[in-house]
Amino acid sequence: MKIRQKQRDSIINSLKGGVTPKIGLEHIQVGRLNEIKALNKDIDHIIDGGARFRLIIGAYGSGKTFFMHLIRLIALKKKLVTVNADLSPERKIYSTTGHAINLYAELIKNMSTRAKPDGNALSSVVEKFITYAISESTQSGTSVSSIIQRKLHSFTEYVGGFDFASIIEAYWRGYDNDDETLKLNAIRWLRGEYRTKVEARRDLGVRTIIKDDSVYDHLKLMSLFVRQAGYSGLLVELDEMVNLYKLSTTRARTSNYEQILRILNDCLQSSAEHIGFLLGGTPEFLIDPRKGLYSYAALQSRLEENKLAKKHGLVDYSSPTLHLTKLTPEELYVLLQNLRHVFASGNPDNYLVPDEALETFLAHCYKTIGDEYYKTTRSITKGFLDLLSLLEQNPRLRWGDLIEEIEFLEDAPSDTPSIPITENSSIGKSNDLKDFKI
Repeated sequence: MKIRQKQRDSIINSLKGGVTPKIGLEHIQVGRLNEIKALNKDIDHIIDGGARFRLIIGAYGSGKTFFMHLIRLIALKKKLVTVNADLSPERKIYSTTGHAINLYAELIKNMSTRAKPDGNALSSVVEKFITYAISESTQSGTSVSSIIQRKLHSFTEYVGGFDFASIIEAYWRGYDNDDETLKLNAIRWLRGEYRTKVEARRDLGVRTIIKDDSVYDHLKLMSLFVRQAGYSGLLVELDEMVNLYKLSTTRARTSNYEQILRILNDCLQSSAEHIGFLLGGTPEFLIDPRKGLYSYAALQSRLEENKLAKKHGLVDYSSPTLHLTKLTPEELYVLLQNLRHVFASGNPDNYLVPDEALETFLAHCYKTIGDEYYKTTRSITKGFLDLLSLLEQNPRLRWGDLIEEIEFLEDAPSDTPSIPITENSSIGKSNDLKDFKI
């Protein structure tokens, strides 16, 4: 299948830069069959009214972010709304200094739907809710305001729910009266951009704002709201969780871990609805006994691997913690085939290297990196694309003379603790998402 030049360049440039492409993942995806099936079931559970919590654990360069982005695309195709953000020193799950609201603002900025997969979808979600209310009003003869109040009445039972419903009503008033300022203020409130209650009360007539201590409560409200707007639920993805592990004080880490425990308990006890959480982190973030999640006993007891499955060399895909298994040599070979195909814009006649070069390249990887080369997908991908780029720009060069000169950067810090990862022999070689019902 021919690949458009814009899509081809986006994929290649992203991978060479060490980041996950926003488009075209179906052209390069390999393996992870069982993991994707497990997350597919999670999404179905969210659609049915449940809640799901998953830790996605993988070493640097193992494809963790790629995997999470792939799940996000599947969720969008199943009519979920997705929000995603990377944690950083200024963005945390729990804070008293504005860092949690920073995280919330980033999540809402990146809100995506199938129609708007690149983010900034909040306004369109609210507009869709209003459109449904107007349609129902036309059919029933009831005022739009009454329908909005009825649809959002149950929100008043939740923390912050009354003011949340009031903000949606304010947006409707702005919509009905062509008051763009009122609509913008309502969106600002929903984005967590108000910093004082005085300002919010003056502009919108509400007495509360979204603050550090109410971020999680408003994510739960948002999951209920997107359902009222005609979507299937909300998927929240948080990556770079290792930033919590790096916090300098025990108190700050513990406070964030307590918030994770709260989210996990709500999901396990069905205290949340139509919402899922995917948290991506490195092995040390999970298992380090001093600073990782395992340093908090209540989390360790809930997140430990199934010991019986581990004893028999198996993987329990229903566990809250999902360790990304390393790609097999066969899967890495398929990955190189896919990269070669994308680089040639989908035209086999434009392949720059033969199959023999793929085998030689992998042999060089093994000789250079050793057994760890199965885990360093990012380095292998960048090295191979660097080779193809050089050959494209210098047709006289021979691939056989270049492969031996390729060097690989270390993906993970040298002090990263290692954990045993079970080989997943049942993963197929397919790189096609047709294997999954999406």
